[in-house]
Amino acid sequence: MSRAPRGERAPKRRVNPLAGEGVAEVDWKDAALLRKFVSDRGKIRSRRVTGLTPRQQRQVATAIENAREMALLPYPGQGR
Repeated sequence: MSRAPRGERAPKRRVNPLAGEGVAEVDWKDAALLRKFVSDRGKIRSRRVTGLTPRQQRQVATAIENAREMALLPYPGQGR
């Protein structure tokens, strides 16, 4: 691993939130967990922000879509 140039800080590694909670499979019924991956406007947060792997991000996106269908999570609001 290379060091950051003088005066600049290296970006901090983001901890995987699903690994921290011990979740192997994401379930649409766990609305409390899924709310961590949805913004206050109802949009799904990006992988860059959440720190998930590509596979986990797809699982979370699918689970959020299913939870929205079951009215556990809100759809994105209308912009003004």
